[in-house]
Amino acid sequence: MKNVYLATQSKARKKIFEIFGLRFKSLSAKVKERRRVKGLSYSGLAKLNALNKAKAAGRKIKSGVIVAADTIVAQNGRVSGKPKNMADARSMLKRLSGKPHWLYTGVCVIDKSAGKEKALLDYEKTKVYMDKLSDKEISAYFSKVNPMDKAGGFDIQGKGAFFIRRIEGCYYNVVGLPVRKLYGMLKKLDIKISMFLFYAFSFTFCALFCGCSTEYNIVTGEEEMYYYSTDKEVAMGTAIANQVEQEYKYAQDPLMQKRVEDIGKKIAAVCDRKEIRYHFYVLADDEVNAVSLPGGYVYVFKGLIDKVSDDNELAGVIGHEVGHIVARHSIKRLQAEQMYSVLRLLSAATTQTAQAGAAADLAFTEILMGYSREDELLADQLGTRYAKLAGYDPYGMINFLTKLQEINRRQPLQPRSYYKTHPYVPDRIRVVKQELGKGMDFDDYINIQQATHK
Repeated sequence: MKNVYLATQSKARKKIFEIFGLRFKSLSAKVKERRRVKGLSYSGLAKLNALNKAKAAGRKIKSGVIVAADTIVAQNGRVSGKPKNMADARSMLKRLSGKPHWLYTGVCVIDKSAGKEKALLDYEKTKVYMDKLSDKEISAYFSKVNPMDKAGGFDIQGKGAFFIRRIEGCYYNVVGLPVRKLYGMLKKLDIKISMFLFYAFSFTFCALFCGCSTEYNIVTGEEEMYYYSTDKEVAMGTAIANQVEQEYKYAQDPLMQKRVEDIGKKIAAVCDRKEIRYHFYVLADDEVNAVSLPGGYVYVFKGLIDKVSDDNELAGVIGHEVGHIVARHSIKRLQAEQMYSVLRLLSAATTQTAQAGAAADLAFTEILMGYSREDELLADQLGTRYAKLAGYDPYGMINFLTKLQEINRRQPLQPRSYYKTHPYVPDRIRVVKQELGKGMDFDDYINIQQATHK
């Protein structure tokens, strides 16, 4: 069995290896990262840096597999890497948040044995779209995150997810190491993947085949496979909720809290999933947002409550979040992201260990990044239905969505907002009208997609 060496001091790249259970040893590779070489493309530049790192690390060992990577950011002909100082980090992030940019990661794998070397170079690219950030927002971000070891000065796997609108391409490439690309390179070099990735496959095998179940989901009308039981889902939700308590403060207004709880209990009593206990909380945050976690946890931000006109509108929002829980959208999203080791940590967590806390933070970030369009529209449909069954005027949901559309037009998007992480408002209003059996007008027909929403 060959030893595997990761030629980097990057915490993000080490974390990727750890999350997927990859066994490795770390080697420092102090080489100058080039940001411009005449005649080289962006991909060529990233590959050159990765090659230089791998060679530098390779000189320290006699045999083994060396993996090295380098990430650069390209925007309008300008190349950026890690910031030189905090002033550079600020100007870099300010510039990147203005327009889309590309992240290129060069990957080099060297198989060194018996005095011979086999090397392979490749790259991955991903397009990133950010919200426009103000100086105040950048300062708030840097007060929580050290940008100095991150290409472009931001992290997608942490709090940077709050202002990354969407990406086109490999998620792990933005983190710093495109896992799928690396896997293919190892296969091409005929490195015994079965040994190298043994623990990663063990995680996946256990997640896929140990205790998984196929259940009929009443709200989607389909047979769906879940790798985790309801009890484990509740345990995950509890672990993530503990992390939320560390990141946010609860609103201190008892009347506001009681208002949300009372509406939430009525919604929960009529929803299609009653085998779990629901929890409803108000967070002291001015953003217009709400979020739900696995296992029955619903959080409404104070900024959203300040925008609703009455309980009918609030019931629609709470019903929407309960709809996500009923349809198990959080669990399915985390499963789809292949975060098996993270889910295993969360499901096993009975106390908030440092490891479980990091996993909870990562899972919460994934959920905050938003669900798919279909998941969001189904939650709107269910939220409207539950609000009506609970005795509230279901048209309150339309009133609230119309209000959000007006807010969206008048002011720039905030880092976390109820209208940022959801489909276009007219599309959502159309789905609510369909649920209520109300006729659609011309604007609704414009927003009909090719695929009919179930």
